[in-house]
Amino acid sequence: MTRDEIYDHLAKVYLGKRESVIETKPLRKKSHVWLVINVVITSFILASVVYGLTAFLTKRNDLLKSRVIYSLNNSPIRLFYSVGGDYPQVKDLTIPLPVVDVSKFSRINLSLKGMPNGNPGMLKVVLTNEREEKASYYLQGIKTRWQDYSISFDELNLTDWKSLKDISFVVEAWNAEQLNGSVLVDNISFSN
Repeated sequence: MTRDEIYDHLAKVYLGKRESVIETKPLRKKSHVWLVINVVITSFILASVVYGLTAFLTKRNDLLKSRVIYSLNNSPIRLFYSVGGDYPQVKDLTIPLPVVDVSKFSRINLSLKGMPNGNPGMLKVVLTNEREEKASYYLQGIKTRWQDYSISFDELNLTDWKSLKDISFVVEAWNAEQLNGSVLVDNISFSN
């Protein structure tokens, strides 16, 4: 065999194999297999996302119910007081409430801080509804640092929580450690 015949024979063999590989059906089967794998993976991801969203949306109400907060103020409110002696025996600060149904909540929360120049030590919280029912609760041990208080509605004797009218903070001369001073009230909110 001559050199040219050898080259022609080799070219025929290699080109014949390449053409037979390209034209065979196993490559098409591979592309079908990849298509099926991609469809399965995509459907799995889509199902996971749909399941996750539905699980989140059905549990969302439970999460929100346990953490719902209706805030009444955005900054501290200062109650200045001078009680006893020639002054009135009681000093109060009343905050009117907007029309809101608080019966869906179970607690009232607030933060208090007595001032170093005068600290009452004890503060009375009074809630009043449209029926003029009053419920009071004494907060004791007020210090010159912020303290968080949470009062359960069970500890307050109101029959109608749907028409709460106002909240008052009262310093009474017979309960105050110091008869002149001020106290800061902040983070007034209703929550569950």
